[in-house]
Amino acid sequence: MTLGIHSSDDARRIAKRRLPWMVFDYIDGAAGRAVGADRNRTAFDAIELTPKILRDVSNRHIGTTLFDHATKAPFGISPMGMCNLSGPGADLMLARLAAREKVPLGVSTVASTPLEKLIEVAQGHAWFQLYFSGDGTGTFKLVERAKSAGYETLILTVDVPEVGRRPRELRHGFTMPFRIGPKQFIDFALHPRWSLNALFRGRPEMANFQMPGFTFDRTESRARADWDTLRKLRDAWPGRLVVKGVLDADDATQLQNAGVDAIQVSSHGSRQLDSARPPISALADIRAAVGPDYPLFYDTGLRSGEDVFKAFAQGANFTFLGRILQFAIAAGGEEGLQQLWDVLRSETSITLAQLGLTAMPGTKAPNA
Repeated sequence: MTLGIHSSDDARRIAKRRLPWMVFDYIDGAAGRAVGADRNRTAFDAIELTPKILRDVSNRHIGTTLFDHATKAPFGISPMGMCNLSGPGADLMLARLAAREKVPLGVSTVASTPLEKLIEVAQGHAWFQLYFSGDGTGTFKLVERAKSAGYETLILTVDVPEVGRRPRELRHGFTMPFRIGPKQFIDFALHPRWSLNALFRGRPEMANFQMPGFTFDRTESRARADWDTLRKLRDAWPGRLVVKGVLDADDATQLQNAGVDAIQVSSHGSRQLDSARPPISALADIRAAVGPDYPLFYDTGLRSGEDVFKAFAQGANFTFLGRILQFAIAAGGEEGLQQLWDVLRSETSITLAQLGLTAMPGTKAPNA
């Protein structure tokens, strides 16, 4: 079936037509007036690439090595809450994709599918993303649960001391779990395809909290987390620890000295602080601060294979894609997701060819 997905913009356009306004604005929205998202896009667009000619680029390889593991692509899947809003079974679609591509699936604290199921379907290619909230009691219970489920990598998200104000979702009365009033009822009625699927499959829930002893309030303050919290988590977690949501070079070096295994440069998809520095602009400074060999990842604002290459060129060792994958699912289910993934792989490979390269910056082609 031809879905018409030739770019991430196509996926977004189709998703906007098919999703209820409340759901689309939750996925697509940013903090404040979305100036931060625009600023990051402008910073990406300002990075120029110089084509090189008459190089033999017939044998190109876009994969890389991540924690001694070979991936088929230079991008993985960011942890995203309530993915099943984009389409029934979205979490499992992403998990199957991670298994095929041998890339990490970021499993959100507020995933729509239990963390145990997702690592199973992803065939082990899953990292668990953790929020510290309240007094931390529930947080450390989740750490033990992730350990028991076989997760080897934990992502601590640190850029949400308080949930940012996102006016687009607030105007629709978006809450987790859903509270359906007259406005939401009309919204759903005007998008029957999504609504009937949701009715048939059941409304998405925060699946990791559907058992005794586990509660989560999305709006609960996370402001009590500090460097001592990090030390306790480092002591409690025997596997790899990634800290996500870093924009400051001094913070990065302090994390490096604290025994964190990798840092993810991110502004939470521009969903937290409207005036935050563009993450793509911060990336090179953080690379300079942590040195050439320290694992450094990137997310926020990636919309194409060229964007992925630019992040690598600024110092990233790996990148993570977010909402564009949800748009692809909303546009065409699992087929739409695969189509967009193939587009992004193709765009990345073509970018290498245009630049006279056979592998991503900092990596080697198989025959090199």
